[in-house]
Amino acid sequence: MSFWTNAEEATNGVVREEDFEAIAYRLISEQVLYQADRKSRTAYGLVRDFDAEFKRALAPLGIVLKFNSNLRYVCAIPTRIRQPASVEQTLLALVLRKIHDEESRIANHNEDGEVECDLVTLGIKYRQATGGRELPSGNRLLTLMASMRRWGIARSETDERALVIETVEQPYVVIIRPGIVEVLGEAALERLAALASSKGTDLVTTSSDVAASDEDGEDTDV
Repeated sequence: MSFWTNAEEATNGVVREEDFEAIAYRLISEQVLYQADRKSRTAYGLVRDFDAEFKRALAPLGIVLKFNSNLRYVCAIPTRIRQPASVEQTLLALVLRKIHDEESRIANHNEDGEVECDLVTLGIKYRQATGGRELPSGNRLLTLMASMRRWGIARSETDERALVIETVEQPYVVIIRPGIVEVLGEAALERLAALASSKGTDLVTTSSDVAASDEDGEDTDV
């Protein structure tokens, strides 16, 4: 009997074992599933309804599930795996977490717990939080935002007021998603504060801070 036999029977065969397996893989690769996302709504509902099965299936991989029933998302958090992320990826993720915390404290978020930040404000916050570093621009920023989206912690929106830097259209509004609180632990913010005072490049975060990686850039354990 597989992890999903009882779950498939509970749905009267409407959801097959391979469908549950595909959702488990999405949890590992995307890290956060939001009910607010049209393409994730069904998957989120199944993880919520069959949480015991998903927890049992992912436990051997060292992954735990964290649910937020109020904001309707689920995070897959690795407990043992350490994977490299570039310094730029780590810094942007930590700055986004800091902004999300600041805005959430004054309830400056939408009903889904998302915080909006325009590019100019992001640049200012980035310099302040990193001891004067400049926010990456052009294709580099777009690549970094793709990583943030893949990790389930932020997405970007572009409108007619979009800024153009280095001939590349930039995301005018960055949407910081509530799952960033689960993906990035409190210890990460302490390291960001330390970096702001030292302006060093030896940033190291814990294995539970960011559970994804790219192959380019200067690596740290995240």
